[in-house]
Amino acid sequence: MAATTETLEFQAETRQLLQLVIHSIYSNKDIFLRELISNASDALDKLRLESLTDTDTGLGVDTSDLHVTLEVDKETHTLTVRDNGIGMTRDDVVDLIGTIAKSGTASLLAKIKEAKDADAAQHLIGQFGVGFYSAFMVADKVTLHTRRAGTDQGTLWESDGEGTYTIAEAEGLPVGTAVTLHLKAEDSEDGLGDYLATWKIRQIVKQYSDFIRWPIRMATEPTDTADTDTGADGTTAGGPETLNSMKALWARPRSEVAEAEYSEFYQQISHDWQPPAETIHMRAEGTFEYEALLFLPAHAPFDLFSRDTKRGVQLYVKRVFIMDDCDALMPNYLRFVKGVVDAHDLSLNVSREILQHDRQITAVRRRLVKKVLAAIKSMQATRTDAYATLWEQFGRVIKEGLIEDRDNADTLLELVSAHSTHDPAETTTLREYVARMKDGQNTIFYLTGENRAMVENSPHMEAFTAKGYEVLILTDPVDEVWTDQIPAFDGHRFQSIAKGQVDLDNDTADEEDAKAAKAQQEQDYAALLAWLQTSLTDHVKQVRLSTRLTTSAACLVGEAHDLTPTLEKMYRAMGQELPTVKRILELNPTHPLITALQQAHQANPDDPALAETAELVHGSALLAEGGDLPDPARFTRLLTNRLTKAL
Repeated sequence: MAATTETLEFQAETRQLLQLVIHSIYSNKDIFLRELISNASDALDKLRLESLTDTDTGLGVDTSDLHVTLEVDKETHTLTVRDNGIGMTRDDVVDLIGTIAKSGTASLLAKIKEAKDADAAQHLIGQFGVGFYSAFMVADKVTLHTRRAGTDQGTLWESDGEGTYTIAEAEGLPVGTAVTLHLKAEDSEDGLGDYLATWKIRQIVKQYSDFIRWPIRMATEPTDTADTDTGADGTTAGGPETLNSMKALWARPRSEVAEAEYSEFYQQISHDWQPPAETIHMRAEGTFEYEALLFLPAHAPFDLFSRDTKRGVQLYVKRVFIMDDCDALMPNYLRFVKGVVDAHDLSLNVSREILQHDRQITAVRRRLVKKVLAAIKSMQATRTDAYATLWEQFGRVIKEGLIEDRDNADTLLELVSAHSTHDPAETTTLREYVARMKDGQNTIFYLTGENRAMVENSPHMEAFTAKGYEVLILTDPVDEVWTDQIPAFDGHRFQSIAKGQVDLDNDTADEEDAKAAKAQQEQDYAALLAWLQTSLTDHVKQVRLSTRLTTSAACLVGEAHDLTPTLEKMYRAMGQELPTVKRILELNPTHPLITALQQAHQANPDDPALAETAELVHGSALLAEGGDLPDPARFTRLLTNRLTKAL
């Protein structure tokens, strides 16, 4: 069948180049079939397009049944990938398949490094030779038969991937391309599977090429059942089996997809037994086109906060599977989002396994994030129960975005839902909190802690409860961080009631009298405060009278920009050494213990028992906020002695 055969030598660097392609560029040998099917799909696309746009050339081919066929021959140990697409001329074969051979290792590596823009990267990927040569990962020899539509002459190309390749004219070939791989023996240690096994081929097609628009067919194995009709080619009467579903839901209009189909697809890609809480189906058109089908789960996975958890959405390019967990397209704080992004053109590296970080990727990521946040915002407005469940499951994660994603901080603040002193059960949004603020109140008050009970019973709450000020109760670890980094919401600054001075006397009927009474207290307690400052100098930075306490004797507060005790613990748990942060001890001048301490100090300032009382007051304040005593044994001993003397 072949005539005028030429044997040509690869350039000196070709052997090194093939080693690079086979051993370095691709991480998984199964990908060879994805590459060959992708090339076949491209050839089918080109034939269909040319038949529609170039009617004058008279291609003379039937485009009514464009497809890819996989043929297994166990006797010759070969696998053939055949298409009835556009095909190639002899010059095409030399230019396209020969490109890699002509370029040399150094030249190819230079092109990869220089391919920083989308066009250059796609040009490398689009060269038939790059994906084609992945076949040598699994084959000792590759044979190619091809004939271009509209021509009569076919071409035969063959190589063992070593020093030479042959190219010849071939007669009687059908339009299209057939790539025959003379497979290497199965070797599990080297990652070589049994690529003649029907189950293995099905698995690879299902994983990588399931949504390609053209059918991928494989002849079913002959059956020995006597009453089964078989054709002349040994296949069952039912004909070849189509391996791919071709059902890319994201490529169909939303109006044509049933909710049951969305749920089934979500469960397939997420391995979740529940339907999703929300489905986001979008299409971007213009200079950069892509479709996305994203899902918000109904419940959090068990490994949501695991450091080793893989995150990101599935990435396809022209319906060809590229990677499973593409974290470049979804930020860490939206790691619970599942779904698919299918780009028509995307900057990948030469193996199509790694994204190039460029403006395209950034633009896609930005739009996906805005769509997800808009969907959550819509749930908040129209499906309050669904939103409440979503926030309960993923609120801790979403709030990480207030630290990571300043561009969307305003949107994220609108989504924040938290418990507050307004309602013992229901949560509130920041917008609702602001709507309930007292006249003249310009600050959003909050308090962080390990749980609601601890926060509600904190001494810091007393004055706010007494005066009817609403306080947000923030109990997630991330709350300790974002509240320090986000200055305000809608012009209202955030204020921890455990930090800084608190003055809630603005609504006092007789403000002058209140100021006078406060000045008198400062004068009466000046000596005690100075003595306590000296006595507790190793533990506190200052001792002062409090305006936030009504029933407790004392509490500890921080300066406006100090780390909270909880945040300090978190940093130390992560192995970060921090200087000791001394806090401010505030005393309630109306509490019987403090008034008695003031009188005792005034009567006998040198009484050694006063120092023990000072330690007990400080330790009690530390325990009241859930802190750790520096010396629990000493505190217990002092308390026991005092109780004994009181009986």
